[in-house]
Amino acid sequence: MTDTLVQVEVRGAIKELFRSTDSMTISGPAGTGKSMGALFWLHMMLLRHPGTRALVVRKVARSLTGTTLTTYREKVAKEAIQAGIVHFYGGSPSEPAAFRYDNGSRIVVGGLDEPQKIMGSEVSIILIDEAIETTTRDINMLRTRLRGATAAAYPHYRMVLLTNPGPPTHHLKIRTDIRLLYSRHEDNPSLYQNGKWTEEGLRYKAELDLLTGVERQRLRDGRWVASEGVIFEFDPAVHLVDRFDPPGDWDTLWGVDFGFTNPLSWIESVVDPDGRLYVAREIYKTKTTVDVHAARMRELSDRRPSAIVCDHQAENRAVLARELGMDTTAAHKTVSDGIQAVQRRLRPAEDGRPRLFVMRDTLDTVDDSLADAGKPTCLVEEFATYVWDVRKEAPVKQDDHALDNLRYLVAHLDLVPRREVQAVGSFGW
Repeated sequence: MTDTLVQVEVRGAIKELFRSTDSMTISGPAGTGKSMGALFWLHMMLLRHPGTRALVVRKVARSLTGTTLTTYREKVAKEAIQAGIVHFYGGSPSEPAAFRYDNGSRIVVGGLDEPQKIMGSEVSIILIDEAIETTTRDINMLRTRLRGATAAAYPHYRMVLLTNPGPPTHHLKIRTDIRLLYSRHEDNPSLYQNGKWTEEGLRYKAELDLLTGVERQRLRDGRWVASEGVIFEFDPAVHLVDRFDPPGDWDTLWGVDFGFTNPLSWIESVVDPDGRLYVAREIYKTKTTVDVHAARMRELSDRRPSAIVCDHQAENRAVLARELGMDTTAAHKTVSDGIQAVQRRLRPAEDGRPRLFVMRDTLDTVDDSLADAGKPTCLVEEFATYVWDVRKEAPVKQDDHALDNLRYLVAHLDLVPRREVQAVGSFGW
């Protein structure tokens, strides 16, 4: 057999992938060569390190066939497949589909919609294409597969996520446990060579120039931007802050938006001496009764709220007051002035800082039923989906439970006189 030399030019984020050992998310507009570059890297690692096991996934298994796997077969491993070094195995009831290397390496392929076919695999490398489709739960579930490597295999456990940009509140953008790198069209050698655009690059750029609105900003410019018509300009780089322990003399407010089929939202917030509001803790959960929620609130917080601002449901308010041993305050619920009050707090004040922040890791636990349905699972995720219904000149009434709750808290501070809330029983503070 004659050796085949394949030359590959790597640039930008893909070059960093080759020389780094970190897990990373590579984000960029359409056509920057993210998928092909990452697949070349994976192919090289499996050839170089015998016995390495890798997992290549997308959210939906059938999506792999016409995209990621076509690129792998026709552009990345074509010579190796033709030479018989790599063989495809279609899978069986006891073993998932995989590309098998003669040196013992394997690429298991599948989708998160068929977890029974991939979750039995123990691997050193996980490559997720179109990672914008994933949830936090998906990433956490896949992480459990990073184990069982042999001594000869690729010596690091790592995840590589490839994505086009999405809303700025997406978990891929705001998470801090995986490095976020950016790719550009200039990183793709087929589009840009020797300091100028190739013929294909000019043609492709012209196609992208036809895009408009949010699609143009994400797929042409590579920007993480919110949907058109978004109501609140929430910028994670500005409004999302690291967790800290607030001083004991800062005022504490609780907000509650009741729900059962829809999630109940509980927010614990604190107010600093300059009047800035910080969201500190959060429950966002379905199919749970108010008494159980109240017990969890007591477990999570050791701060006595000056007010518990609630939705107007009388029966739920009565249960909450009984379980907590405190009166509740009916929320100021008018929508227009409440939205404007939240918008004012999100804008920079005279000192250049906004008056509303959200701490990282506020959420108690992720509601898996919401994550599986692709719905928001916390306050931050709601910001990107809260948009105007232009026909009604009102917000679209969907997936707004935590934002309604936040609006109640801001209205309590900014739109109505503060009232003293008297305890009606012991709460143990």
